[in-house]
Amino acid sequence: MKIVKKILVALLIIFVVMQFIRPEKNIDSTDHLSAFIQETKPSAEVENILKKACYDCHSNHTVYPWYAEVAPVSYWLDDHIEHGKGHLNFSAWDTYSVKKKDHKMEEVIEYVENRWMPLNSYTWGHAEAKLTDEQIQTITDWAKALRLTYQLADRPQ
Repeated sequence: MKIVKKILVALLIIFVVMQFIRPEKNIDSTDHLSAFIQETKPSAEVENILKKACYDCHSNHTVYPWYAEVAPVSYWLDDHIEHGKGHLNFSAWDTYSVKKKDHKMEEVIEYVENRWMPLNSYTWGHAEAKLTDEQIQTITDWAKALRLTYQLADRPQ
């Protein structure tokens, strides 16, 4: 019994210490999406869907829920955000080549159509991010049209 008590005390100490050592927040106060918005010209409907379902993990600015202040959840969220931005970062859109932009839109279509994005773990806490069939169609139509512009731009003249 003494060993169990010592383990529980050690775990409690670790939990308390974790509350004071936090990952850096993904908060950008600049107009981090302007290049993406100017280039891709999403409709208001597409922009609203992206804001609710994509930007928190795929841009340089996350709107954090209250539970993001509690470790170990804060570490888990940080890992998800870093992983998401590693795959697609709308805030870094202007750094992507035309070929990469085309490929990223291809992935958007694939991941949204297959309902792999947004992640279930995200939609549990953000019900508004769960995409309807109509929203999926709206996003994929927009991404397909955007892909055509990138494919035409990438052709040799």
